[in-house]
Amino acid sequence: MGEKKEDGEQLSSVEKMAPPPKQGRNMYAMGCTMLASLASILLGYDIGVMSGAQKGIQNELHISDTQVEILLGILNLYSLVGSFAAGFTSDRIGRRYTIVLAAVIFFAGALLMGFAMNYAFLMFGRFVAGIGVGYALMIAPTYTAEVAPASCRGFLTSFPEVFINSGILLGYISNFAFNHLRQSLAWRFMLGVGAIPAVFLGFGVLAMPESPRWLVMRGRLGEAKEVLEKTCDSPEEARLRLADIKRVAGIPEDCDDDVVAVPKKNRDNSGAWRELLLWPRPSVRRVLIAALGIHFFQQASGIDSVVLYSPRVFEAAGIKSDNAQLGTTVAVGFTKTLFILVATFFLDRVGRRPLLLGSFAGMIVSLSALGIGLTAVHRHGDGGQQLQWAVALSISSTLAYVAFFSIGAGPVTWVYSSEIFPLRLRALGAAIGVAVNRVTSGVITMTFISLYKAITLGGSFFLYAGIALVAWVFFFTFLPETRGRTLEDMQELFGEEKKTEAPEKRKEDTTGVQMVNGAN
Repeated sequence: MGEKKEDGEQLSSVEKMAPPPKQGRNMYAMGCTMLASLASILLGYDIGVMSGAQKGIQNELHISDTQVEILLGILNLYSLVGSFAAGFTSDRIGRRYTIVLAAVIFFAGALLMGFAMNYAFLMFGRFVAGIGVGYALMIAPTYTAEVAPASCRGFLTSFPEVFINSGILLGYISNFAFNHLRQSLAWRFMLGVGAIPAVFLGFGVLAMPESPRWLVMRGRLGEAKEVLEKTCDSPEEARLRLADIKRVAGIPEDCDDDVVAVPKKNRDNSGAWRELLLWPRPSVRRVLIAALGIHFFQQASGIDSVVLYSPRVFEAAGIKSDNAQLGTTVAVGFTKTLFILVATFFLDRVGRRPLLLGSFAGMIVSLSALGIGLTAVHRHGDGGQQLQWAVALSISSTLAYVAFFSIGAGPVTWVYSSEIFPLRLRALGAAIGVAVNRVTSGVITMTFISLYKAITLGGSFFLYAGIALVAWVFFFTFLPETRGRTLEDMQELFGEEKKTEAPEKRKEDTTGVQMVNGAN
């Protein structure tokens, strides 16, 4: 920090202060982020429950493997509607009420799927639920990043991934619990129960405050100050964070009014598309590439193929009983949830970059081992019973893969992409990141059955291992560490040149902003 003192007035106020970390966690901020992250449980439950429900749906509705692929993967493409709509909605009505909207939409989708009588009706339910999932995926990380103090932002912003994994585990448990019912009822209960988390989410949001950064963008400084005083580690940090956000929003730092007029270009983000996609500054371009890259590689490395099709993978590995397959998937869910909980405590201690690189290194090894095990079982056909080592290798490699994914690739993706975009571009950037994430996931899940029929199951996981290797190289060469940096400082981290204007010039600029505010 010493070498930056001569430019002190241009540094982040929070970074200049460098307050000693508060002992313990901010429980109010933790409660807010936990409630917001309940939105992510919607996606997790859908992923987990469809892994077990697909067999009953296929048998009762008499659909082909291709239709099953489309049914499972299409929700990811439908979620694009929700993620882009959430970017618009969250800037208009706020982060808080956008979460409520996500819950209402997913609630309706879960009921429609549970009462579906044919494939077309079921696909319509998937469409509605997909919009809700898109809303949830975009808004939960954005809200938590904007509420969390810098000292534990990684810990708190990883909560959406924790709840995705919790949802997957609940979906697996639901499969195992309802599998004993008559087939025509079992899969309907599995899908319909997904409406319950949406109810808890809708009512839970009523206890949450609005994002302080959104409040400042709307000129509601008094309310933003109250939220920051509750979510920051100290009153001094709250004051300085408010000054940082006001500076980014184009509001004079010495303005203490409870409600002020904000420049329209900052309030409405009308030029966000142009600034982010058409003519981005070099630092913004690098942020965009980093966010899209991390989202793409998270899904392209095959996680949804393992999670959604785990019963098929275990069947190919030699586990023939339906109950045994579903029971083993519960073990996958427990492993995934356990290691994501471990990861939350290391994000702010170890950093994003080491966790991400270590995670993908482990994924490369475990995917390769899974490919070896499945290939050995496949080549021996019915004699696979004699290859107990191959069966054990396949199961242990699957558990290792989801563990390595959860320790880094899972949580770091959402934490990193939610914190690197500038304030004006954050909602749109988050929406685009979710879009890339869901499109990649949709392509992977809608082609997995066709892929393994073409190159075998083992070959599919060798392919995913190769993609994970490319991802490791990309992360190593392109992604800087963000641990401990404030959200307002990310542009400098990604190459934005520091301004060194004279005090007189800065005073003129501040006056200009005041005149714009007055004009509105």
